[in-house]
Amino acid sequence: MILTDFQGSMKGAAIAAIASLGLVLAQPVLARDAPQSFADLVDKLMPTVVNITTTQNVPQQGGPRLRDMPQLPPGSPFEELFKEFFDKKGGEEQKRRGTSLGSGFVVDGEGYIVTNNHVIQGAEDITVIFKDDTQLKAKLVGSDSRVDVALLKVEPPNKKPLPAIKWGDSDKERVGDWVIAIGNPFGLGHSVTAGIISARGRSLNDSLDDYLQTDAAINKGNSGGPLFNADGEVIGVNTAIYSPSGTNAGLAFSIPSNLVKQVADQLREFGRVKRGWVGVSYQSVTDDIADSFGLDRARGVLVANVVADGPAAKAGLKRNDIIVSFAGQDVLDLRRFPRLVANARVGSTVDLVVWRSGKEVPLKLRVGEQEEAEKQNAAAQGGSKKPAEPDQPIVSTVEQLGLTLQKVTDQLRERYGLSDQAKGVVITKVAANSPAAEKQLQAGDIILEVDQKPVTTPQEVTDIVAKLQQAKKRSVLLFVERQGDPRFAALRLTK
Repeated sequence: MILTDFQGSMKGAAIAAIASLGLVLAQPVLARDAPQSFADLVDKLMPTVVNITTTQNVPQQGGPRLRDMPQLPPGSPFEELFKEFFDKKGGEEQKRRGTSLGSGFVVDGEGYIVTNNHVIQGAEDITVIFKDDTQLKAKLVGSDSRVDVALLKVEPPNKKPLPAIKWGDSDKERVGDWVIAIGNPFGLGHSVTAGIISARGRSLNDSLDDYLQTDAAINKGNSGGPLFNADGEVIGVNTAIYSPSGTNAGLAFSIPSNLVKQVADQLREFGRVKRGWVGVSYQSVTDDIADSFGLDRARGVLVANVVADGPAAKAGLKRNDIIVSFAGQDVLDLRRFPRLVANARVGSTVDLVVWRSGKEVPLKLRVGEQEEAEKQNAAAQGGSKKPAEPDQPIVSTVEQLGLTLQKVTDQLRERYGLSDQAKGVVITKVAANSPAAEKQLQAGDIILEVDQKPVTTPQEVTDIVAKLQQAKKRSVLLFVERQGDPRFAALRLTK
């Protein structure tokens, strides 16, 4: 006790001394304490969670036919019994009702309910079952297969508002925070499990994936159900599990609430999701690329191509720009950028910062819609092939990079399937274990730029590389194109 009091007095004296110097102590971020029980919280949350059943007609080939029914004596008591099992319509296909079970939760007292798209996909009838066993027919407002979110609508009984959830801020949740999952595992009805957030930023199949990982038990039937934080706010939608057996193995994944809310709002407003688009192709910035551009460290995304008349082109973005900030948020890596763009509101104007010619340049961009991308990116891959002509090849070997190069000719267009518009220097051979091989360059790739300078002949490539080596540069930046897909490659310079 004396030691404790002494430590306390010393701590107080230290704080007083620091205060006298005009310094301020940083306040630590406090973690939530483990509750003794979730019972009171669960009682409040249960009415907001629903079970979802769906049915659909599923064709069934090869069913029994009336003509196949065995011959029975006239007036046999078994005649009607057998008829129930045989098709009375002759050659028509039999059909059966397929049933799917899942979970969901009320997001608005007017009757709007969120669930997973895969829970209701292909459904002809959707029924929502509440905790008090009230059953309501639901209509599909809209769904998004990419994020796996669907929005349903039911009519509240007696026009009384339904109990609804409160959204939480999924960005503020930390690894180790307590979470509660409520759903309908295995179709057994409302059930509660608890655990912690075990990881963030998990990606499974898509560039937009940004799952929260939890060890709370999630099983079949929990799909579409809410993941609550310890304050009773929804911070995710339980969507997938990783398990060899198909049952809970402590690895479950939830879509963050900030993304779900944005998708649900758009489904309610438009009936579909409008995703942002800027009209660039891009790649990650490696340490070598950052060094080549004079950037302090590997960050942002490197613009490899700009779609003509797209949002980026109108904003003044150029090839070789490195986007380091988008809509006020740092672009840390390649995974973060497509999420920032897709989540940007279509038609809004956002601030972005690019690294260009050794300095940061601010720009403003009006966000387009991804549907435009599908139209504008459908560029023709060249017309009919010209007959091959016996051009005299101009061949050069850049030993420092392990490349054999040749100017684009009709013969090479024919050999590598290049378009008629292809220009530049084509790679015809890559030496094993060379810097070019390390970056996975291959024969048929076209070099368009070296050290951000356009090249049209092998000699130009050789001259630029030689100058960089004389200047004792450690790497050289190539801008290459493979079957119409441009990208940058930073190759180390060997002696």
